[in-house]
Amino acid sequence: MCGIVGVLLGHHDNHANCELYEGLNLLQHRGQDAAGIVTSEHGHLFQRKEKGLVRDVFTKDALRGLRGHMGLAHVRYPTAGSSSNAETQPFYVNSPYGITLAHNGNLTNSEELKKFLDVEAHRHINTTSDSEVLLNVLAYELQLVDKHRLDHLDIFSAVTNVMDRCRGGYAVIAMVPGYGLIAFRDPHGVRPLVIGKRENKDGTLDYISASESVVLDCLGYELVGDVLPGECVILRTKRHPSKEKQKTISHADTIVRAMCLSEGSSTSFTPCIFEYVYFARPDSLIDGVSVYKARLAMGEALGRKIQQMPKLLADIDVIIPVPDTSRVAALQMSVLLNKTYREGFIKNRYVGRTFIMPGQAERVASVRRKLNAMPLEFKDKNVMLVDDSIVRGTTCKEIINMAREAGAAKVYVASCAPEIRYPNVYGIDMPTRQELVAYNRTLNDISRYLGADEVVFQNLEDLVNSVLQCSSDTSPVFSGFDTSVFNGKYITGDIDEAYIEGLENFRNESSKFARTPSEPEIDGLYNSLR
Repeated sequence: MCGIVGVLLGHHDNHANCELYEGLNLLQHRGQDAAGIVTSEHGHLFQRKEKGLVRDVFTKDALRGLRGHMGLAHVRYPTAGSSSNAETQPFYVNSPYGITLAHNGNLTNSEELKKFLDVEAHRHINTTSDSEVLLNVLAYELQLVDKHRLDHLDIFSAVTNVMDRCRGGYAVIAMVPGYGLIAFRDPHGVRPLVIGKRENKDGTLDYISASESVVLDCLGYELVGDVLPGECVILRTKRHPSKEKQKTISHADTIVRAMCLSEGSSTSFTPCIFEYVYFARPDSLIDGVSVYKARLAMGEALGRKIQQMPKLLADIDVIIPVPDTSRVAALQMSVLLNKTYREGFIKNRYVGRTFIMPGQAERVASVRRKLNAMPLEFKDKNVMLVDDSIVRGTTCKEIINMAREAGAAKVYVASCAPEIRYPNVYGIDMPTRQELVAYNRTLNDISRYLGADEVVFQNLEDLVNSVLQCSSDTSPVFSGFDTSVFNGKYITGDIDEAYIEGLENFRNESSKFARTPSEPEIDGLYNSLR
């Protein structure tokens, strides 16, 4: 799960570097592995990208060197490819037009595309990242235009062909020096992307595109709306954004099902529900839905489920959230159940999100650095801990131990999300079933493994309804949500057991982090996915 930002300022003598930097800081929660910015000035590109947090990668001197009124920025955590510096985005390709691209998501047919690029397009891929694959597919389609100057019809046609070829979940911002920004989203709308504008005193317009609306709010932009599934939005200075819905049939749909995008809506608009559960900031709007309101509704739905468990309900003395993402839901649940709400864990703000830290050992070590339990709120109490989700169980298990060490008599756990039993293939780092605490375990098994007295999971139907009921007048019509991690139903229709097994062989923790594989080993791992 990555964060992307693109900025295009109306005045060519202004510089976008500071706004790109601030945008990345606002999206730091979406990736802590690496950060990168590329800017454009008079056709020249300036780049800075490195592993690490945004504040460490971009010093004042580094920012001064990023000149230009237009640029892209990216924060990353590794999902496809390795975690080396070479994988850090944005990516650049010289031909044609000097295109730069930032990508959030994951392609499910990247190996097929790499073969196409090698054999037919004669384009070389330098990294293991599917983002570089996507960039080269876009570059190939634009090269076929064979024109010195692009127009919007050329770009819409090229992006339509990209959507024909590329399967999976992707939100993309591309930059063409001397032209503008191109933003588009996969035909299912799995990964989020918004557009904003800001009018200057002289009437010129600044444009921005980002993963979350909070970036627009904090930088003073007006939300124009979400990029819709299968939609391409072109941003250029001195004019309003060109926006056109394309009728596309993805490569997957020629095999599995026909997918047509009609004017104003998609026949299969299924965004990732985990954005609302965990990833997005509560002050963001995703596809017209307030993340904050959705989490309130999740807490209420979870509370209603506990009301149907009178013995458990009577035994709860206090409700304590696991900071930070579960606070909103826990508060609403406490109101519904008429139970005391307390902050029992104090968080160290300078330790990152453990879920997106690379490597199991680092996640385990970081939990106690991040949280400290206050015995005052735990001693001799039956505690209901509320968490947004339980993935590997690493953090949850440690937190339960901390609660008991702080004196809790009993420790119950409630999860705002259902049991996660399946890997994610659309850009979330959940690739190995054996790592998932709920895989092949009953509720009692999960409770025993975590060390909890009882664990309560949200029903999937209640989770979906929690988001749907918070949709607004600006929300598009949802066909559903990507809930594949809960039910194993993959919306692109191209994922089978062989694919999952190949992905797990490539992405298991030991091969991913124990050492850097050699080139022959990487080739062998990729061949196993074909």
